[in-house]
Amino acid sequence: MVSRRRRLDRLIGLALLCWSGSAWALEPAEADLQRLLPLSLDELIKLPVVTASRQEETRDQTPAHIVVVTREQIRERRYKNLANLLEDMPGVDFMRGTKSSQFNQFSVQGYTGPNKLVVMLDGVRIGHPAGGNFPVAENLSLYHAKQVEFLYGPAAALYGADAVAGVVNIITDHAGHREGGWAEVGAGNFGTGEASFMAGFMTAGGIGLNLGGHWQRSDRAPLQDYYPTEFAKVDAGGIAAADREDYVGDIASRSLYARLDVGDDLSFGFYRNVFRSLTSTGDPPATAIYLDDSRWITQTDTLYGKYRFTPSANLSGELVVDYSRMEVDPGAKYHNWYNGYTDGYSYVLGERLAVEQNINWRLDERHRVQAGLGYQKYYAIETASLPAPYDTGKDPEDQGYLYPNTDLPFQIYDAAFHNLSAYAQIQSEWNDRFSTMAGLRLDHHSEYGQTLNPRLGATWRAGDRHLFKALYGEAFRAPSPEEYLSSYGVFSGATNADGLYIGTSFRIPNFDLQPEKAKTLSLTWDWRPRQNLNVVANAYRSEIRNLIVTQPSTDTDAIPGAILVNPETKGNAGGQTQTGLDLMAQWRFKLGDDWTGDLWGSASWVEGEIDEGDGVDWEIPWVAEHKFKLGVTLRYRDRFTVTPRILMVGDTSNGRKKPSTLLTQQCTQTMVAPDRCMTDGYTVVNLHLGWHKLLDGNTSLWLDVYNLFDRRYHVAHGSASRTFYDMPQQPRSWVASLEYRF
Repeated sequence: MVSRRRRLDRLIGLALLCWSGSAWALEPAEADLQRLLPLSLDELIKLPVVTASRQEETRDQTPAHIVVVTREQIRERRYKNLANLLEDMPGVDFMRGTKSSQFNQFSVQGYTGPNKLVVMLDGVRIGHPAGGNFPVAENLSLYHAKQVEFLYGPAAALYGADAVAGVVNIITDHAGHREGGWAEVGAGNFGTGEASFMAGFMTAGGIGLNLGGHWQRSDRAPLQDYYPTEFAKVDAGGIAAADREDYVGDIASRSLYARLDVGDDLSFGFYRNVFRSLTSTGDPPATAIYLDDSRWITQTDTLYGKYRFTPSANLSGELVVDYSRMEVDPGAKYHNWYNGYTDGYSYVLGERLAVEQNINWRLDERHRVQAGLGYQKYYAIETASLPAPYDTGKDPEDQGYLYPNTDLPFQIYDAAFHNLSAYAQIQSEWNDRFSTMAGLRLDHHSEYGQTLNPRLGATWRAGDRHLFKALYGEAFRAPSPEEYLSSYGVFSGATNADGLYIGTSFRIPNFDLQPEKAKTLSLTWDWRPRQNLNVVANAYRSEIRNLIVTQPSTDTDAIPGAILVNPETKGNAGGQTQTGLDLMAQWRFKLGDDWTGDLWGSASWVEGEIDEGDGVDWEIPWVAEHKFKLGVTLRYRDRFTVTPRILMVGDTSNGRKKPSTLLTQQCTQTMVAPDRCMTDGYTVVNLHLGWHKLLDGNTSLWLDVYNLFDRRYHVAHGSASRTFYDMPQQPRSWVASLEYRF
């Protein structure tokens, strides 16, 4: 108890320091701020963004709620990757190391999973090509980012029917617009190593190349030393507890980015990212054997070309062709409850080829239209529990495997489908204070037919300091191959009286799975009481129909020659609703003659429920009802920066409807109506220090400390029901880095 109080005292002191720094600041003159800051807050707000309307405009001009993070903020706040950035965003619940297939689980304003958020690089998708789960972790490094634009809510009218929770667009520099380059290397505790670089050149003929990359690895903490109860060794897989292996959880990632610009009209890009993690991520010792070679290795490649043209002063267009491929190494192996603790292999492949032609047409001074036509072609393979690595030289039907301990042929599924799309959106500035937007997208999916998704919005400037926005949008998310094709389970070799093999722990495919339909209404109030203070309130109401969930299946004879005991499948069940409010604030201020500061923070509240058709309204899982995030960057001239970041998350419903024999007693004690298990809230502080213009004036030294007060805490779990209901998190860790800019 004493140690907890001391930690709380430290936390309160640090929080007061952050807030008092702003309280001491005097209202600065713009000239004084400009002497020490690259941009004033007013200039930050007026930076051009492209994600809201596919053309350059300011945040004031779009009815969408959009957060823009600049290169300066990415560097000072030490958002080394997209996971770091998302964790700090309003309305986002980020749960690290909780789900094997994607490593991190997260929710955006109540929408859970990376398959509901479109992730883009310069307007080109870099997530799972076929719409499934993918890692959002250290693999998505931000060394190449000029700025990151986060658009909240359905954006299907512009970015595809599956843009449910929103769009994250990483914007990079045109090769001719970027200044200099840099390289950084770092090392830290728990075997952590990092390196990244960015460079480029421009020829006299207008041909430019940007090239960058990163490498990272970490053993991460031996969690059995920090959480001895959760990771106590037990008998499993025929191995006695005394002979069990230690926990392992190392990760590694790397990426390569290249952008070639030929003048201002033609661009080519290539982006590869690779992530390696434990296949038993999130599993306790009772359900998995921790083997060094039991890893997911996921590689995603994206190649694109863009041609921009301007036939007249009022008409411009862009032709985009892109291809992406995500593959899980066929040697990926797991050793757990679901395959009887034997070697089980898994292979995942997703491919996407897309072409889109869009235009921007200014009808007159107050009206402009965006429109486009597109074609997308997809292919996917999903396997699990293979007795040997998948042979990539053979088609799925030619693999020739048998289910282990049986003479039954292994069923491997693949899918090929395509989508035709057309969209149009008109933006009208009726006067200097009021504007509207109306858009509509038509998608024709080869498997699920036709869908229309509207997008309607308006902005009203009520004076110089108040801006009001309203936005309504819908989205249509077709089931991903991972949801309707994925299959796993185990046969012991036992048969029933009819000679049928008995299968347990099976999840079976569902070829009748239907798409989810989502809609969101959001209201935003943007208030600027002072020149360098901005306060934003965003309220939203969202609904999902045909919600896709895991549920019991009655198809016990799904595998010919077998009888499956209590199988599960993905199915459509009822719907989900959520209502929430995000409050955000940012203040740029001056302290004396030599110090400036950038204070930002958010407070979020959300309530919602899921109706799975059983007459009971369950709480939304993996979403905390309240979250508070606070950070401040203090700069001493251009020589020193200190950035503490505080994350306070309330109790979180973790999705468990009832405790099982593998869950701790705490789940029973923290039940909430109707019988959801809760994960306790937590507070974590990260601290980032930077010393600049060292040595020759081009060198910076960074120290990043995560979980500064070494808090032991858990986050709500995002994996299967027989694993933890919450996941122990990393203790204090640190990384020291040396950066050289040239």
